[in-house]
Amino acid sequence: MITTLAIKNYALIEDIRVDFNEGLTIITGETGAGKSILLGALGLLLGKRADLSSVKDASKKCVVEGHFSIENYGLQTIFEENELDYESQTIIRREILPGGKSRAFVNDTPVALTQLQALSPYLIDVHSQHETLEVVSENFQMEVIDALAGNDLLLKTYKLQFENFKNISEELSALKLQKEDASKELEYNTFLHNELQQAGLKKLNQQELEETYETLNNAEAIQEALANVNKLFDEEQIGSLQTAKEARIVLGKIKEFSKTFEDFWMRLNSIIIELEDISNEVSNTAEKIEADPEMLLQVNEKLQTLYKLQQKHSVSAVLELIEIEEMLEEKVNITLGLDSQIGKLEKQKNSLRETALKTALQLHKKRQESIPVLKRKLEETLLPLGLPNARFQFELKPSEDFKGNGTDSLQLLFTANKGLAFGPLKKVASGGEMSRIMLAIKAVLAEYKKLPTIVFDEIDTGVSGEIANKMAVIMYKMSKSMQVLSITHLPQIAAKGDYHIKVYKEDLNDVTTTHLRVLEDEERITEIAQMLGGKNVSEAAIANAKELLN
Repeated sequence: MITTLAIKNYALIEDIRVDFNEGLTIITGETGAGKSILLGALGLLLGKRADLSSVKDASKKCVVEGHFSIENYGLQTIFEENELDYESQTIIRREILPGGKSRAFVNDTPVALTQLQALSPYLIDVHSQHETLEVVSENFQMEVIDALAGNDLLLKTYKLQFENFKNISEELSALKLQKEDASKELEYNTFLHNELQQAGLKKLNQQELEETYETLNNAEAIQEALANVNKLFDEEQIGSLQTAKEARIVLGKIKEFSKTFEDFWMRLNSIIIELEDISNEVSNTAEKIEADPEMLLQVNEKLQTLYKLQQKHSVSAVLELIEIEEMLEEKVNITLGLDSQIGKLEKQKNSLRETALKTALQLHKKRQESIPVLKRKLEETLLPLGLPNARFQFELKPSEDFKGNGTDSLQLLFTANKGLAFGPLKKVASGGEMSRIMLAIKAVLAEYKKLPTIVFDEIDTGVSGEIANKMAVIMYKMSKSMQVLSITHLPQIAAKGDYHIKVYKEDLNDVTTTHLRVLEDEERITEIAQMLGGKNVSEAAIANAKELLN
């Protein structure tokens, strides 16, 4: 419930602060006194857009602040979902700065307007004769039926199941799209992978292949060159090796004369040993080298395949081709494995669907059971409100399609007169009928559900006499389980209030300002007498006012 409303520099209001209590609070005042200003200020607290033109003095800051006692509302989860700090005594503040910028705060923490809009329906519910869209909303009508059916826990269970079903469905759809895209590339990726796999890349050494190719391709030239080398080493008299050996013999004769000659001999001896070793290897290699056209062809084919693959994939090394092969293999395996994943998710989705459908069916059955009760209560409530022939039909139909509150679709049909066909509520009910239907629905809801503070803004327009008195009785009964604020012009309703606030204008120094005053007993009598007979209060009006108050 709202406990305090403070307004500074808004419209005709300079600075006011009013405290509210439990029960039924009546707000009255002459036309144009500023009752709509109060609703405008409340609208800011509920998250409506701020307008600099509504500020009294544009050079100063406008502030609207509301204090709410919400310990019995069970709103902790709502605060958490909207990333708000929960306080049992919550303060909401809106500020409009001189430049036109607007700010919102919940418990002194800056919040976005969307956060405020998400919270406000749980705090204040404003109704006027001209704002009856909620009554014709299918979601709202279903909420009323669910309240009577006691579907709170069942709805929580269903919403969790529905959320899980939606998540799996979205995951499955994404996986199917992935498979569709992957399938388009599967054939090409498989071809590329097989091509690389058939090349046997892990067994290839490009450098060795290239050397083998060059050797086989130039076998005759190599054999001739190696033969010439051996000839130069070993040819009698002029061969390098032979000459070196002769030089070693000569040095051997003088090596003992000096350390220098001995070093010459040892160095030459080392060279001879190395030359002999090279000569032997050259001879052995020359013997091994043979022209092999078949092997040359095989090596050339492997190299050509390798070169083509490197060019195709824009790489220069076998290792890079191997990495591409592994990547392609992974892509192919993922694509082939998607069917298995899709199959598992399909089973999960079907299972979740069945579970949610069972819960939705339970909701449907409980709703069907509660509809006759709601129908009877609404018609009984409307009977004394000048609608004795009001009748309702609730067409509740289940389907296979999931919604946020089950699988049911609902159409509320109405007729206010005998002999007339039923029609959709929004088409056949007049403005006055709609406001009374709204009051009846809220009255029934108050018996079954903890409702936020409700504000009735002149929903009694167009009624009078006994009907007005019956409306007042309904509001009074509602106020025993919730806080009710009623802006009214009718004395019958004003007299039923536990508290009475008067809104009035005052001119001071050529400036008009709006004020509020909580009326005491005698002031209430005068106010209601004026509502009955005008400003010139007669004894009869006073007596009538006292009678109404009693």
